[in-house]
This record gives sequence, structure tokens and C-alpha cells, in this order.
Amino acid sequence: MIEEAVGAIRAGKPVVLPTDTVYGLCADPSRPGPARGVYRLKGRPGSQPSALLAHDVEALFECVPELRERSGSLVRALLPGPYTLILPNPARRYPWLAGDNPDAIGVRVPGLRGPAAKVLERVGAVLATSANLSGGPDPRRLEEVPEEIRAGCGALLDGGELPGTPSTVLDLTGEEPHVVREGAVPAHEALERAVGATAGRWRE
Repeated sequence: MIEEAVGAIRAGKPVVLPTDTVYGLCADPSRPGPARGVYRLKGRPGSQPSALLAHDVEALFECVPELRERSGSLVRALLPGPYTLILPNPARRYPWLAGDNPDAIGVRVPGLRGPAAKVLERVGAVLATSANLSGGPDPRRLEEVPEEIRAGCGALLDGGELPGTPSTVLDLTGEEPHVVREGAVPAHEALERAVGATAGRWRE
């Protein structure tokens, strides 16, 4: 199943992977075609962003080198973990993931184990969004992923039952951090960790 998932991602097909929070609908992030396929399958408008989900922090920095200097201490303090960090994207990398704001990018480094971790290790990074229809419930089991999504994927990886609460989304592009979506980490805890990681510095 690992080989099937890796092959599907490299071929530009969407796959369903278990993360540390919910099941994710994932694809090759390096070109716009797979991203458009994910959005069609999910029924989601391209104006909404998706996350760049990387195997580890170093793989993330390879994908978006500017983060190493601008946001490196913050990224290392919070990731891996159940966060999606919205960070400045001055080079406008992966614009097909950015929705309406190409100057920012959402990134994740989940705490993964087992087959999903091995898939990510092989491919480095994927586009990731919850494996639900737009506006639908986040799936904690593979069988909760809508049938039309499962039927449209090149591979499905079963990781058993997951926590079922999506990542906490932190916007770190402005003068102060703010929580866009409270999820697996309570909002107050997420803000305390973010402030502590950078001592209030958001721009260099």
C-alpha cells in the first residue's frame, strides 16, 4: 500500500492518508494540476487555501527556503505537531495552494508514525486538506471519507481511528499571532506557545 500511495502521488493522482488529526486528501504539491484535481474532488473553490504538509521540518525548509531564515525558530518550536501555520511567502511559492493570498502559505509537519510516515518520507511533501466534501465533517476513520472521494483517489491508506479534531490554524503573518481555527490545540495554548517561541517578533 505504501508503494501504491507513493506511485499515485508521483503520477499526480489524489490519495487519502491518515494524519495526526484527521484523514487527509493529499496530492503532489509541486504543480497545479493535482491541486485542481483535489479541489474538484472535494467540491472546494480554488479561492480557499490548502496546506503544504511535509515529512519533517527540514523537508519543509527545502520546499520553502525563505522560512528557514524568516520563521525558522517559530517553525521548529511548534512543529511537528497538530498545527497549520500561516506564514509569509515572499517568493509566492506554490500559488495554487494559497487561495486568494499568494503572499502567505499554510504549512504542516504532522507527528506521523507507520505507513503514512513512510509515504511522506518518500515523497517529501504533499498538498493536504481534510478528506471530506466541502463543508462536511472531518473523517476520523477511512470509512467516513465520502465514497465519491474514495472512488476518485489513486490510493487509500487506512490508519485506523484518528483523534478526529483538525489542526489548530495559527496566522503568523501579521504584527500579532491569531488563531484562525481552534482545533487539536486550544487557542490560548497555541497563542502562548507562538509568543514564547519568538518573544513577540513576527517580522524580520
